[in-house]
Formats: sequence, C-alpha cells, structure tokens
Amino acid sequence: MVKAIVDIDSEADAVIKLLKVQYSLKDKSQAINEMAKQYKSLILESRIRPEYLLKLEKIKQQHIIRIGSYVDFKKRYNLK
Repeated sequence: MVKAIVDIDSEADAVIKLLKVQYSLKDKSQAINEMAKQYKSLILESRIRPEYLLKLEKIKQQHIIRIGSYVDFKKRYNLK
C-alpha cells in the first residue's frame, strides 16, 4: 500500500466526502480508491472517447422538445 500526503481544494474534498457517505466507507482513502476505480472503468477502459462522454453530458442537460404524435410532427415541420 502506498501512502501519500496530498493537497486538495474544498470542492474535491466535498466530492470525496460524498463518495464516503454514498458508499458507506470508513475513511477518505477508501473514497479516493473508489473514485480511482470508477475513473478507470469510465475513462480508461471505455471504448468511448472522453470528449464524447462530455458532449453526451451536455446533451443530457438540454431541454427536451415534445412533438407529440407523428401527425403533430408533420404539422410542426410542414411535412406532407
């Protein structure tokens, strides 16, 4: 096991505390280990480029346009 002394900002500390509570971990080092495992599976082992994942997050946050039925869609876009 490697021991390290690190300086983190308050935002990163808040994220680590949230992980600690969410996964019912004993200490912050376990939370950092969990975060590293998630990062590895999501970013390093993913076949999807990280840029695309960021783009996907932005798309998820966009407002959804409800168009209704196929008939409503045709009326909205003046299709025949």
